[in-house]
Amino acid sequence: MNKFFKRITSMVLALTTLTLSVLCILDMPVMANDTPADAEWPSAPEIASQSAILIDADTGAILYERNAHDKCYPASTTKILTGLLTIENCSMNETVTFSQKAANSVNPIEDANLGTLAGEQYTVEQALYGLLLYSANEIAYGLAEHVSQNLSSFTDLMNERAAELGALNTHFSNASGLYSPDHYTTAYDMARIARACYNNATFVNIDSTYTYYTIPETNMSSAKRTFQHRHKMLKNREYYYEYCKGGKTGFTDESQYTLVTFAEKDGMRLICVLFKCPDENTRFTDTRTLFDWGFANFEKVTSSGSQTSSLFSSSNYYTSSVFSKHKINFNLDATYITIPNNGDTGAITMEVDKNYSSANSNGNLTSQINFIYKDNIVGASSLVISSDSTQHAGSNLPYNENDNNLSALSPKACLKINVWLLAAAGIIILLIIYIVSGIRQAKRRNMRMRSRRRF
Repeated sequence: MNKFFKRITSMVLALTTLTLSVLCILDMPVMANDTPADAEWPSAPEIASQSAILIDADTGAILYERNAHDKCYPASTTKILTGLLTIENCSMNETVTFSQKAANSVNPIEDANLGTLAGEQYTVEQALYGLLLYSANEIAYGLAEHVSQNLSSFTDLMNERAAELGALNTHFSNASGLYSPDHYTTAYDMARIARACYNNATFVNIDSTYTYYTIPETNMSSAKRTFQHRHKMLKNREYYYEYCKGGKTGFTDESQYTLVTFAEKDGMRLICVLFKCPDENTRFTDTRTLFDWGFANFEKVTSSGSQTSSLFSSSNYYTSSVFSKHKINFNLDATYITIPNNGDTGAITMEVDKNYSSANSNGNLTSQINFIYKDNIVGASSLVISSDSTQHAGSNLPYNENDNNLSALSPKACLKINVWLLAAAGIIILLIIYIVSGIRQAKRRNMRMRSRRRF
């Protein structure tokens, strides 16, 4: 028996050594050489505006925010969405005929207006210049009617488009931004809307105009209307900022001073939104402060589709063939990421943004992946999940099904096995088998010896 147990012990030790060696090799991490320093998030400057946000227009990265999700009244910054919807739904040479409602929608003494008359006609392009540069309120009303026949239908379109662009706490009740308790947004939401505007070439071409613009004689007026942009950070203005590419001002007694601004420097395009500014001048100086800080402390790096897919694969989301013979495929767009200067791209993690998830009739699931660095969103990419077979397209793998409502995406629960525990269990089972086998062999030998003694 002693020899038997020695032999069993030797075999178990050899098996254990081999198992541990294999597991160590498989579990060995791949080390990268010359990994850059894990840069800290830059310290933010002080500003006077009560609600603010600074984002990268290309990546969606949030570089700075202060009370960015607080409910605010946007005033005339509303007009950037009115302008965008007009551009998306009209040709520049279309004729806009102003109704009596549009012409009479303003207080001629207090409200910004160009004195447009009922029945007067502009081209869409002329109206857009009057809207975005001069901030004429009657033009906002007239464009709303031109696009959607009436103001109510247009505000429905505004709210639908805002939601599509990622607005989370926004409701518009007019096209101009005149105060209404039911007309509100947040700095974060307005930045999402502004990002779509900044990425529209026609919008930028009009909104970046720093020279005087003239609407010529019309069918009802022999007077020319000449005006310039109200944004004072454009060229030849009081708060000129050489990187400014346009934006929109706003003010009401309830909103205080508001401002949306676009800027570009060395290939980086930033958007700044300020709400609840205490005075007119502060909104321009605060905006410059945030732009200077953003351009000085951040850089935009490229992340290819394969790199983001690799990052996705290494997370707890996976391509799965569970319960199906057909694999579930995912696709991540190539993207840019904005990180602090000398930041470590290896420190970036990913998470699914559950606020932007939907399913289409083909069973494809679309969501947004946020790239996280130092608890900050530094970029985003659309994620499309689909099956390679229409038969299984609605399975929602690798996510839990929820009646095709993806407002709360979560990974499917799956069995997790610790390979170390599995190896230990295997060794114990082998040990038990050998011991039991040895005991049986010993009993057989004893029985044979007893039988011989009888004879």
